[in-house]
Amino acid sequence: MPSSDTVSRQRAFGGMLGIALLLFALVYRFYPELLYLHPATPVRDAGNAAANAIAGAPLGFDRRPDRSDSGQINAGPPLSLAPEQVIAAERLAQLGGAKSGAETPQVKALLDRAERARRAGRVTGTDSAAAYFLDVLKLAPHDATAQAGLDALADRLASDAGSALDAGDSDAALANINALRQIPDTSADVARLLQRLALLQKVRPLLVAAAERSKLGDSTTPAGSSALDLYRQVLGIDPRNSVARRGLERIQRGLLDRTLSAVAQDDFATAGSVLAQAAAILPGSQQLQNVQGQIEGLRQQRAQTLLTRANSAIDAGDTALAQRLAQQAQSISADAPGLADLARRLRDARLYASYKPGQLFADNFLDTSGSAPAMVVIPAGSFEMGARDGSSGFRSTEAPQHEVRFATGFALSRSEITVGQFRQFVRATGYVTDSERLGGANIYDDASGRMHDDTHASWRDDYQGRPAAADLPVINVSWNDAEAYVHWLSQVTGKAYRLPSEAEYEYAMRGGTSSAYWWGNASPARVVENLAGSRDHSPTGRSWANAFKGYGDGYWGPAPVMHFQPNPFGLYDIDGNVSEWTADCWHDNYVRAPRDGTAWINPGCTQHVVRGGSWASSPEQDRSAYRIDASAATRSARVGFRVVRQL
Repeated sequence: MPSSDTVSRQRAFGGMLGIALLLFALVYRFYPELLYLHPATPVRDAGNAAANAIAGAPLGFDRRPDRSDSGQINAGPPLSLAPEQVIAAERLAQLGGAKSGAETPQVKALLDRAERARRAGRVTGTDSAAAYFLDVLKLAPHDATAQAGLDALADRLASDAGSALDAGDSDAALANINALRQIPDTSADVARLLQRLALLQKVRPLLVAAAERSKLGDSTTPAGSSALDLYRQVLGIDPRNSVARRGLERIQRGLLDRTLSAVAQDDFATAGSVLAQAAAILPGSQQLQNVQGQIEGLRQQRAQTLLTRANSAIDAGDTALAQRLAQQAQSISADAPGLADLARRLRDARLYASYKPGQLFADNFLDTSGSAPAMVVIPAGSFEMGARDGSSGFRSTEAPQHEVRFATGFALSRSEITVGQFRQFVRATGYVTDSERLGGANIYDDASGRMHDDTHASWRDDYQGRPAAADLPVINVSWNDAEAYVHWLSQVTGKAYRLPSEAEYEYAMRGGTSSAYWWGNASPARVVENLAGSRDHSPTGRSWANAFKGYGDGYWGPAPVMHFQPNPFGLYDIDGNVSEWTADCWHDNYVRAPRDGTAWINPGCTQHVVRGGSWASSPEQDRSAYRIDASAATRSARVGFRVVRQL
């Protein structure tokens, strides 16, 4: 518990503090000027006068930017983001709530008259708000309400003058500037506004001329004196001139409208040209960005519509229409999604009838169940056909070596035609083959190790004359029989089938290689085809005298198709199993041979070219360049065929 001395001291201190507060309150009430700070020269605070008035701060303590007698610049009030018009309006609205520190009846009466004059619109003059505010300040130099009122009036006049200048109304601007002159401490604002007024009067003839040009309809011509050029001259003199700025906006808007009109008519070339003119007027304007976004959306939409139509045209086989639509789409949008895919489809359509190189397909029969043999799309390209003079195994019939170029691709059956596939043809047509009509074929005799004629052998038999399995390559068929088969295949599918040309066969057999065989220049290092290998043996133990050394595939005689490896183009048994008929007539060499890959045919010829090695061919006969002739009626256990489908 505190002692009595401590309590006495606390009571004495509290009493003294109370007396001090009472004295401060009396001085503040009856002698407020003793507490105010007085600058040498009162100035108007454009940014904080109204706020000071509301807070009760004396208006003489001004913090707006100004120069003191020493020449230093006062930093001024914090920056305000509100425009001058908003600030002025706020100050005028706040005057009713601002109260002077010590209003006398005379001051109060003057303030009331000032408020009535302000509401009546009498800003300056003898019976005006400004005059009454000045009278108040003569009686009470630090009256917050009067000072704030003058600041608000000055702000309003400066704002109205600025708005008039923005609108190009020099008369209204001058009237407001003259009124502003009557308010003290506004010389800086007046000077600034007069400078803008001088610029306005300087550019007024240009603005009038620009308006007249605009009325003629085309604001961009003639060059040098168009409305566009005149507005640009105005902005070069007065960069803040809003009339010229709005003029440029109108001209740009007109060009943008023309751009959209051209787009609506699918005239994207004109649209692009006009849009470039519009962009040069006010780069980055909001209306420009909006229209650019619209046009880009319409451009992409139109391009996609054309691409969809082009793809449909390709599906319908009309590549010419697809090409035209693709060009239109590219001219509209060079980077339209799907354009690159369409270009590939067009290329494939021209080269491969919409297929792709290496693609596997099979045509269905039109009126019956079933389908054609599986086909592989062979790519377009070129190769050196034949053999070089002096190369290993070279024969004069393989010369001269020459370039053959395929402008388009073609499809070749993946394997040799099988017994099952040929049987389907015979059953459907009742066709009688040459082996049946002419009496037999040439088959292999294992007892003697030689080929011999058998009057009973036909396409239904294997290489020894026994019934053949359906998956074996059909043999004992003549060139005439092969021709009959492809003619039937074309009828039942509605597509163009034929025997391959000699050039097509060698090109496909090589599979893009230039070596002696598609697998290289020597005996295969792996099992690739049904070839005559030194490790192969007949059922009675015979072996080949001239064979690939160290090679064996386990077959003596034809093997089921596609039992071994495909070549680089995806073709099976192309250089083994059985040799195959081609469409070409026999010629002793390649002098004057076609160089476009077509068959070399002489009407009425009876000798045709056989290509590719067989199960009984020597390594020399398996070379990609090797060729031999045979009569169109030849039937052999070593010869079959495969077909081409034109694309």
